[in-house]
Amino acid sequence: MITVNDIAVEFGGTTLFSDVTFAINENDKIALMGKNGAGKSTLLKIVAGENKPTRGGISAPSDAVIAYLPQHLLTSDDCTVIEEASKAFADVLNMKKEIDEINEQLTIRTDYESDGYMKLIERVSELSEKYYSIEEVNYEAEVEKVLKGLGFEREDFTRSTSEFSGGWRMRIELAKILLKKPDLILLDEPTNHMDIESIQWLEDFLINSAKAVMVISHDKTFVDNITNRTIEVTMGRIYDYKAVYSEYLELRKDRRIHQQKAYDEQQKFIAENQAFIDRFRGTFSKTESVQSRVKMLEKIVPIEVDEVDTSALKLKFPPSPRSGQYPVVVDGLSKSYGDHVVFKDANLVIERGQKVAFVGKNGEGKSTMIKAIMKEIDFDGGKLEVGHNAQIGYFAQNQASLLDGEMTIFETIDQIAVGDVRTKIKDLLGAFMFKGDDIQKKVKVLSGGEKTRLAMIKLLLEPVNVLILDEPTNHLDMKTKDIIKDALKDFDGTLILVSHDRDFLDGLAEKVFEFGHKRVKEHFEDIKGFLAHKKMESLKEIEK
Repeated sequence: MITVNDIAVEFGGTTLFSDVTFAINENDKIALMGKNGAGKSTLLKIVAGENKPTRGGISAPSDAVIAYLPQHLLTSDDCTVIEEASKAFADVLNMKKEIDEINEQLTIRTDYESDGYMKLIERVSELSEKYYSIEEVNYEAEVEKVLKGLGFEREDFTRSTSEFSGGWRMRIELAKILLKKPDLILLDEPTNHMDIESIQWLEDFLINSAKAVMVISHDKTFVDNITNRTIEVTMGRIYDYKAVYSEYLELRKDRRIHQQKAYDEQQKFIAENQAFIDRFRGTFSKTESVQSRVKMLEKIVPIEVDEVDTSALKLKFPPSPRSGQYPVVVDGLSKSYGDHVVFKDANLVIERGQKVAFVGKNGEGKSTMIKAIMKEIDFDGGKLEVGHNAQIGYFAQNQASLLDGEMTIFETIDQIAVGDVRTKIKDLLGAFMFKGDDIQKKVKVLSGGEKTRLAMIKLLLEPVNVLILDEPTNHLDMKTKDIIKDALKDFDGTLILVSHDRDFLDGLAEKVFEFGHKRVKEHFEDIKGFLAHKKMESLKEIEK
């Protein structure tokens, strides 16, 4: 069991949280939830031993192994896949190296009676005891076995890690975690940059192979599938629920109702007593009674109602100008880069007002198809037609880097906002977590996530009739995603979505184009139907 004991974190006089205590038991699968800035990542880093709290501490058995996967991958680009994965055994291999070095010194040195010589003997004894208690392992064979289990081919082992997409680099990091056989795995936004198949693999691993897990994620479906407990960080404290995320949302709602009722009753009680004090202060016959009530009010501990986001902002796209019946028609399209065929003889027809999803593994041609539609790249054969009066709004994965760094956040939106929206720019920015003086910051000082959110607002305000969004939900929290999803549901134009976020796609995409094996396959079903269908299909493939 690993315990978090009365920890507090303070920054420059501000308390992020205090008196936080909880235990992590074997096989606990915990979702760490809370709004942006509540302190979730800070808490995860403290449990991982990466950060130190202001007060309190973490206690764990001396042999407990805690593995931490940060939000931004640490995979270096100066080595091969197998070299990177082998870093899981760095501590053991370094121990062996130090034992060998000390033994060599002991054979050379002749100052047998000196303190230095005795310290070397003590050190080598301590290290040897640790090293030889570790189960003998063929490290190379273990690394190969795990990498193959994660879907890497033998020829991938000697490729540089820089050649792999985000989802595959995540698997390299997970291979290192798996090889350490940890008692607790800490994951911060693990599904960013992962395709749907990678996420499903990760779910399976966490449910069936991992011991204890604590995860921060904005992917509702992922969190619901893998967790059995939810810890919420809010207003400087935590609430611990033995429930999955969707159940926790209902329990939190009940908690707030009870808090509000208790708060209202307390406020009424305070008001009645204050009125009595004000009325009879200075009245001789009531002096004792007045003083008694003053003392009573001084002792009252105010009931707090947990913060809840009351902004009822509803994003709405401006009415889209009418396009032709078929905004996008692709007929027998092929695209290669050298000998590498991305897709061949691809066909797809998207009708006006349709909302479709492009799904498939990373590197199978989803973004390539979008670039072809946007006329950003040439293709090798076939036809691609963009229909009459199709006005395309495009959110690329690198959209954030295209913003003007010298403008402020407010200016960036103010220059394109029209009509009623102009009076609500501050509300709009607030909904995307740009509050108070933040809106006067220059774009160039923003983080990648902040730039992504700003680029998304900009796109939402442009009058278009074909929206193409390439991984729009990375870096967005659940509330922001819900606001965007509701706006997209009401969008009366055509929508093409490339996303690995099943919850975001659910109820939004009515048709799925699957990219894989150098072709594009059309599925006349929503994302739930598509995933159910894929599971059946893969079972048949196993049987074959």
